[in-house]
Amino acid sequence: MAESLVVRGRLVLGSSVVDDGVVVAHGGRVAFAGAVGDALEAGHGPALDGVPPAPGTFVLPGLVDLHNHGGGGASFPDVTSADEAMAGVLEHRAHGTTTLLASLVSAQPEVLLRRAAVLAELAEAGEIEGLHAEGPFLSYRRRGAHNPADLQEGSVELVRDLAAAARGYLRTMTVAPEVPGVTGPGGVAEALVEAGVLPSLGHTDGSTEQAEALIEQVTAALRAASGGPAGRRTPGPMTATHLFNGMRPLHHRAPGPIAACLAAASRGDMVVELVGDGVHLDPATVRSVFDMVGADQVVLVTDAMAAAGVADGHYELGPMSVVVHDGVARIATPQAAPGAPEEEGPIAGGTAHLIDVVRHAVRGGVPLVDAVRSATAVPARVLGLAGEVGTLEPGARADVLVTDADLRPVRVLRHGVDVGGAAVDEVDADVAGA
Repeated sequence: MAESLVVRGRLVLGSSVVDDGVVVAHGGRVAFAGAVGDALEAGHGPALDGVPPAPGTFVLPGLVDLHNHGGGGASFPDVTSADEAMAGVLEHRAHGTTTLLASLVSAQPEVLLRRAAVLAELAEAGEIEGLHAEGPFLSYRRRGAHNPADLQEGSVELVRDLAAAARGYLRTMTVAPEVPGVTGPGGVAEALVEAGVLPSLGHTDGSTEQAEALIEQVTAALRAASGGPAGRRTPGPMTATHLFNGMRPLHHRAPGPIAACLAAASRGDMVVELVGDGVHLDPATVRSVFDMVGADQVVLVTDAMAAAGVADGHYELGPMSVVVHDGVARIATPQAAPGAPEEEGPIAGGTAHLIDVVRHAVRGGVPLVDAVRSATAVPARVLGLAGEVGTLEPGARADVLVTDADLRPVRVLRHGVDVGGAAVDEVDADVAGA
């Protein structure tokens, strides 16, 4: 009979930290997670023999990233083989992200279909949870790093083709509510929910009313879908793609989509993404959103691109050229004058790992248990995987991240197996959230 796996340290659970806690796993599943004393009473004493206390470490559930374009030099929107994409998956996995959506960017339909087919291979193999399509039904004015030539009006046909190419693994899609064909009967939002894909509001210059209309439509459709066939996984609620970034700014006379998203999150109809890497948002903004809507309506994401975990330099993000300087990724723009800095374009994704985002949130004043929950249990719930990943409750997949006292990874387990490669970064990971 296989031996139990035991991990001991300061255990971060859903609402508390157990100073001397332990996780006991067997067969790739969590058998127990709690205080050492409770583990002894539950009969796990033999498994604890020889496992000393580890007060200098934190033990977290494996992290769940809903918005990730790559890392380790690999760009998910540009890969032509599953092996190529695995470099990005393994880069983030080695830093504790054990569940991941591979994100695409706006591209021509035939390119999106090819990339979806490649990434679906990884989903079928269990290496990623699925795909996130960021675009192409986005605002020209708030396109950020998306190629303007690839933006288009909403197309139900493309939604269906993309879902088919992804072989059922298209999990989320970012859409702008003001783009024609997105909201309303027979539109993209309706087609997404019918296909089991979660719409995410983002890259929008729309009004509050336009955002509210999309949120109302999707919320009603998701509630109706939850009463569907038994056994069908029901994701939700809908999300806001990297709140604040790629959106019309909040103004007291023109509140735009941000006000609608915060209101929806406060009543439980939306979960808002925050790229809390120290670059995309001020730490006070991150802390304030947690205070306003609560950790259960916030999901921390990386929006990572190929440069995550590797050196500064030039990279590709779909058809767009990106320059990374001091860990900050921006669209490469023509220099305004000889010797002018090249890195003045829009932010083009992040270079952080998700544990770095958690650490930035905590340093910015977000309670540890809240930051961890928003990078584990909340995104798992959005994907319809509550109780399966992003938690250490008995029966969950034995995905475990062990960090030092400064929340830097030292060990990662996935399905109860060491993934290897986890180590304190050789460079200062606080530089621009890298």
